[in-house]
Amino acid sequence: MDLRTTFPRSMKTRLAGYVHLARMIDKCRAVLAGTEGEYIYPCPMDDRLLEFTGITADQFTDAVKAHPTDDGVAEWLRRTATLHDTAELETWNSRLLDRGPSSPESAAKFKKYRDAVDPSRTDIKTWSDLQDLEEGRPVPRRG
Repeated sequence: MDLRTTFPRSMKTRLAGYVHLARMIDKCRAVLAGTEGEYIYPCPMDDRLLEFTGITADQFTDAVKAHPTDDGVAEWLRRTATLHDTAELETWNSRLLDRGPSSPESAAKFKKYRDAVDPSRTDIKTWSDLQDLEEGRPVPRRG
């Protein structure tokens, strides 16, 4: 994926049962190609997925280099990652997608980013929704 012309997939996209995995692959591929632009790999959200799966950024990067397809990376992850049952994975997915600012500093940063995109969207409270808004994906208004 060339980030100069398109954004990485949404954090909400599932691959091998994990949210954020497809996005992390896109960003890693862009870093390897030198086309990451403003995107950061590994970022704190990447670190959360890496920690949950029990792998390192270096291991993941090597897997992306070795497997040119998403399915190849997903299969590698299934063989390599710490195993979690379906309920644990769903809980982790929900927590990641529901994650919002966790400190006053983080809240200020969140508000700055949100207001730069659309200050009227005070209904947006999670990083995943903010990413989608910033990258032009539809984000339903919440009450």
